Amino acid sequence: MDEEVIPVLYVEDARTAVAWYARLGFAEQWEHRFEPGLPAFVEVARGPVRLFLSEHEGDARPGTLVYLRVRDVDAVAAEFGVPPQTAPWAREIELRDPDGNRLRVGTPTSR
Repeated sequence: MDEEVIPVLYVEDARTAVAWYARLGFAEQWEHRFEPGLPAFVEVARGPVRLFLSEHEGDARPGTLVYLRVRDVDAVAAEFGVPPQTAPWAREIELRDPDGNRLRVGTPTSR
């Protein structure tokens, strides 16, 4: 098993969040509920990159910032209709998911 860090993001509606993250290339891996009608806990993945999306209050704070490195930020920017900005370390965009979590998405620049 490879060690990894998986950010947990609070979402109010897991179905809405999963659909939004699909636009970023993430696919749902699994969903867990302790019982029907209770909050969902969902894993989404984009290749080896994983996120946990949790409807459980207290698992994470809304407005969390996650940095996502991708091979082609321009393709992501086009999908969301935002222009990338160039920083010394990367071309980047910043997105907010439906719950206000921030994702800074970037492609490193050659140094």
